[in-house]
Amino acid sequence: MKRLIFSAAAAVLALAANFAGAADVESVMADCNGCHGPGGVSASTDVPTIAGFPEFVNVDALYAYQEDARPCAKSKYRHGDTSKPAATMCEIAAKLSEDDIDAIAAAYAALDYVKAKQPFDAALATAGKALHDEHCDKCHSDGGTNPDDEAGMMGGQMMGYLETTMAQFIDGSRDQPKKMKENLDGLSADDVKALVHYYVSVQ
Repeated sequence: MKRLIFSAAAAVLALAANFAGAADVESVMADCNGCHGPGGVSASTDVPTIAGFPEFVNVDALYAYQEDARPCAKSKYRHGDTSKPAATMCEIAAKLSEDDIDAIAAAYAALDYVKAKQPFDAALATAGKALHDEHCDKCHSDGGTNPDDEAGMMGGQMMGYLETTMAQFIDGSRDQPKKMKENLDGLSADDVKALVHYYVSVQ
């Protein structure tokens, strides 16, 4: 599996050279993979997988970090060089040019999205699926795994990341589309927990 991920990453780096120098993109992606895992596939519960994300989503996220419009947790270089100092996503994004952002987003979008294997509560997941079908499926179809939606990939995403992101949406520290806010505001804490378990169950 790891060999396939690295092979795909090498292929998309060649494509990314159309936007920026291949060496530059490879270096930046190596930093990204330091936290997000080899080929952008995370093995840490509080870090999202970004491989296979729609290009628009990663572009939008990086610009949001550049503008300090999204909470910027410190990275710990879990999978990479532990000698590097900790940095925030805002600090990392601030160093990127528009061409860098376009190239990185295109490179990760060309990779396969890999759903994480995690434990979940089956009863909560069943309740969460009903909530998803009613409130979320229109924008996050296929259990939140359809890249054609140009929305965040939630199905099979890391549980800790989902919990943190939902909390940020609820407390207003992370912006969200008006329609999503309306749907989320109508849910209880138990509903949100059920949704998280449903998305984790999409494996």
